Amino acid sequence: MAYPLPVANVRLKNLTKQFDGVTAVDGVDLDVADREFMILLGPSGCGKSTLLRMIAGLEDPTEGEVYIGETMVNDVLPKDRDVAMVFQSYALYPHKTVQANIEFPLKVRKVDKVERAKSALAAAESLGLGEYMSRKPGALSGGQRQRVALARAIVRKPAVFCMDEPLSNLDAKLRGETRAELIALHQRLESTFIYVTHDQVEAMTMGNRIAVMSRGKIEQVGTPQDVYDRPASVFIAQFVGTPPMNILPAGSIETGKHLVGVRPEHVHISPEGSLAMTVTLVEQLGHELLVTGRVGERRVVVRQPAHSVVPEIGAEVRIVADAADLHRFDPVTELRIDI
Repeated sequence: MAYPLPVANVRLKNLTKQFDGVTAVDGVDLDVADREFMILLGPSGCGKSTLLRMIAGLEDPTEGEVYIGETMVNDVLPKDRDVAMVFQSYALYPHKTVQANIEFPLKVRKVDKVERAKSALAAAESLGLGEYMSRKPGALSGGQRQRVALARAIVRKPAVFCMDEPLSNLDAKLRGETRAELIALHQRLESTFIYVTHDQVEAMTMGNRIAVMSRGKIEQVGTPQDVYDRPASVFIAQFVGTPPMNILPAGSIETGKHLVGVRPEHVHISPEGSLAMTVTLVEQLGHELLVTGRVGERRVVVRQPAHSVVPEIGAEVRIVADAADLHRFDPVTELRIDI
């Protein structure tokens, strides 16, 4: 069942948060459009969860402004912000049934009992939970508990969904299935999602845009393909992409003082290659072959087709990359250089 949810853009202006003199979020500016699926991506400790909690009202900013729609909400209580939060830990009431957990936000708002039950059932059925309404969380799998947390958020019909690494407690298979469910849910609800993750596969497959964070700052905002194809810094080049981009020292693959980056799929083993690489690891993954080696002091990964010749550990091979596939970075700032 599709819900005619209100939608709202979210705008952050110079948002900063300090804890005991430590800056967790540092002057962030970000615009999230109506109905957008925005991903906040970054390593642990980069400030992404703190940023999300400030949007939801669970943390007060040290400086800056948070807007939902055209309204600045810095002084608005979390319950009045029209934001639903989905946590990594599910945060379900263990003594309540699935139905009671889903209904709870409506009960707090003193919604009529009949209407509560109707709305809860609709939200549950949209996530395949209709037959579990009488069960308690302890009788559900991890994926089912996460869907109950999502249904509890949906039933409020919020303007903005804030999700803080909701899939990190699931195994790999369930993460994949639940990713697909979240994408379908966003399409059905046509609402604004802001989703925090450190998993770049989630970021690449789920978001309309990605905001990559490091040390409290946003380093790049763009579509998943833009961020992958044109990383703004060495950090982003090596954080987005599996295996990460190879970064070669200045002068090793072309003349100049800049660092050179190249994706593993754009490096090839060839007798005519300009660089010598000593093989240190070979990973046969069925659908592809990953050959890892060293060029000087640098680690380099080459992605090969599945049935390529497998080099021996310790062997020296020659590698080559097309100039059109190279990325250049300043050796001091490590920011992208467009030549």
